[in-house]
Amino acid sequence: MKKFMSQPSFLKSISVMTLALSLAACGKGSIWSEDDDPTLKEEQVKKLIPARVNDRASWAKDIYQITSDLKIPQTKDNVCSIIAIVDQESNFVANPVVPGLGDKAVKEVSSRLKEKFVDKLGDTIGEPIGGYFETVLKNQPTPEDSYLKQMRKVRTEEDLDVLYREIFDYMSKHYHVSALTGATKLVGQDIAEKMNPITTLGSMQVHINYAKEHKRNNVNINELRDDLYTQYGGLYYGIHRLMMYPADYDKAIYRFADYNSGMYSSRNASFQQAIDKLTDAKLDLDGDLLSYDKNGNPKAAVTDTEKALLTLFTQNNVLITPRQLRSDLKQEKEAGFEKTQTYIAVNKLYKAKTGKDAPYAIMPEVLITGPKLSRDYNTNWYASRVNGRYESCMHRAKRIRT
Repeated sequence: MKKFMSQPSFLKSISVMTLALSLAACGKGSIWSEDDDPTLKEEQVKKLIPARVNDRASWAKDIYQITSDLKIPQTKDNVCSIIAIVDQESNFVANPVVPGLGDKAVKEVSSRLKEKFVDKLGDTIGEPIGGYFETVLKNQPTPEDSYLKQMRKVRTEEDLDVLYREIFDYMSKHYHVSALTGATKLVGQDIAEKMNPITTLGSMQVHINYAKEHKRNNVNINELRDDLYTQYGGLYYGIHRLMMYPADYDKAIYRFADYNSGMYSSRNASFQQAIDKLTDAKLDLDGDLLSYDKNGNPKAAVTDTEKALLTLFTQNNVLITPRQLRSDLKQEKEAGFEKTQTYIAVNKLYKAKTGKDAPYAIMPEVLITGPKLSRDYNTNWYASRVNGRYESCMHRAKRIRT
């Protein structure tokens, strides 16, 4: 430790040359397997899909077409990564039945209903709208066939999603906000999208916000949701989410972990672990360097990771200001974070203390909860399950000549 602390000038600045060398050390940076790996034909993609899947030819055709459109090489590694996620999320069913979904949905809307509206819309608007929503659920379109009774009968995510949209459409036509805000008509689609609890959709369970950011055509939000429930649409946005970002992972399992806990979670969890080894912070290794609101925007609150970095840099005379640090951390969900002064400084400090490079990625420690799940899981469980499917696919791939 004394040897490490005796070199404060080692990190007083980050030069352009250091940055260039650091980037060069990152290697190829490909988001896929090697570009010169043999690529598969559509018929070979079909053979990699588990034999139990109905209409393998149709799924293979869509996977082949989408990877071609997105310019993703159809190598065994890439195709098996896609197949593993689809199989884990839906067993290759575009709009799968979710056991007990109706009862789970009713339980969800029956608990803290008004509080959820207040949480998302504020006290002034949220409480009256929440109360009206409850009334509509129990009495519309008729008391004999109320939305609440219809909700208990839903079998698929799409069924529930469409029902929520119908409820909010009814509300937008019949409810007016008239308190301190004046006589303002409730805007159905905006409120519906804000309050709709169905946020991950389709055969690859893509978050609706990601799909909105990467729409493949000019559609409204309801049309986009409908598209995600189709075989092609679910695959398109899922493949895009899984593959279309660069990360120097040496194992597919880290990309599978990212698919569950967020882009670059595996890389960022390793970054947090490096900070832990340089300090006594005892951080949660969840891959989130900042905290975020429900819209995905960084909150102003300083996180434990940010506090630990401020302390670390002060103790080691690293000239990175709090403002620069916050700016760097805002890039945590991008490849560019690896080019920031913060990322490079932590890795240099780690190398100086331990004599070796910090691992590029580790498994993030994230708990998975939700009304669709029968019990709580974690990202390691999810990524390991997907990885098992991936390895089975790669075993099938050994029998394919390319």
